[in-house]
Amino acid sequence: MQDFNYRNPTQIIFGRGKSAETGEAVSKLGKSALLVYGKESIKRTGLHGRIQESLASAGVRTVDHGGVKPNPVISHVREGIAKVRAEKLEVVLAVGGGSAMDEAKAIAAGAAVDHDSWLFFTGEKRPGGALPVVTVPTLAATGSEMNGNFVIADSESGLKLGTFSPHCYPAVSILDPELTLTVPLEQTVNGVVDTFSHIMEPYFGGRETDAPVQDRLAEGLMLALFETANRLVPNPQDYRGRADMFWASTVALCGIVQAGRGMAGWENHMLAHSIGALTDAAHGACLAVVMPGWMSYAALMKPEKFDQFAQRVMGVTGAQNGIAQLKLFFSRMGAPVTLGQLGLKEKDIPRIADNVLRSVPGGGSLGRDGMVSVLKLCL
Repeated sequence: MQDFNYRNPTQIIFGRGKSAETGEAVSKLGKSALLVYGKESIKRTGLHGRIQESLASAGVRTVDHGGVKPNPVISHVREGIAKVRAEKLEVVLAVGGGSAMDEAKAIAAGAAVDHDSWLFFTGEKRPGGALPVVTVPTLAATGSEMNGNFVIADSESGLKLGTFSPHCYPAVSILDPELTLTVPLEQTVNGVVDTFSHIMEPYFGGRETDAPVQDRLAEGLMLALFETANRLVPNPQDYRGRADMFWASTVALCGIVQAGRGMAGWENHMLAHSIGALTDAAHGACLAVVMPGWMSYAALMKPEKFDQFAQRVMGVTGAQNGIAQLKLFFSRMGAPVTLGQLGLKEKDIPRIADNVLRSVPGGGSLGRDGMVSVLKLCL
């Protein structure tokens, strides 16, 4: 176990119907808010109206900022920042999935500076502060509700880049599992895959190999996630399954599972971001394709950890057997497991790798040749 500092400032309000407390939570931080959300579905379900009513009853003035894309883009972030400044808004409230939460963080950080917010993602600038962010997630997947990570794409350059700032942890996140009961099966499956990836990347990729407590935390969370998925896929209306899934996705990337492991490369996310930027495929779908290929490649160099995963998590013997079982699990849920299912062919592999190199000099620990090798295992 390596030395580490851990602090998570996000307050979690968890439970059935807790979204009704949104207005009270926001009003403690400010009396005006930018309401960030995606498609018009939150209006069709009535959630938009209920949130607005809660905010109004708490004396909070709001300005809408809908239309966040599944892969949120910097141009829409800039529009949100302009609204915050023009209306002198005090809080940024995200209602929706990871895309809405990521964009809300980018807006909150961008509104606090006088330079273009894209510089946060190119690494030329770091957020020095941010407006308070409140999130009401409607999807269990990204874990953005309890961390300072956010990812934004630039449609002009084709880049999709992420950054982190301690200033961008949500002040409050309201986790109401009832809001996830209407999530379509495809998005639910993507959420399972995304959550698994957040556990898996540091489990295999962290520099610290002797971390038995962290291993058991990760393995227990993986097993709980699989059990929850086996309940939800045949019965998406299972409230307890939705609640367990919500908490699993939050815990997976709040930092506690990663603590003490040292720096991980996050190669799967690096490749998935590139594929998502080039195809606009859902992040979870891209990860379902990449992970088994990366695991097969990495197991050749670190077989002991993959053998451990196979035995403890997948209940089989041998690294490659464990990876095959995971790929089968993804497929049985309905997730894509090949590049072809995302509309990509072998000839597209160099383009995917080169797109990574534009944002990650040298291609991280994999390098270009390693990325190509991994992607060929994903065909």
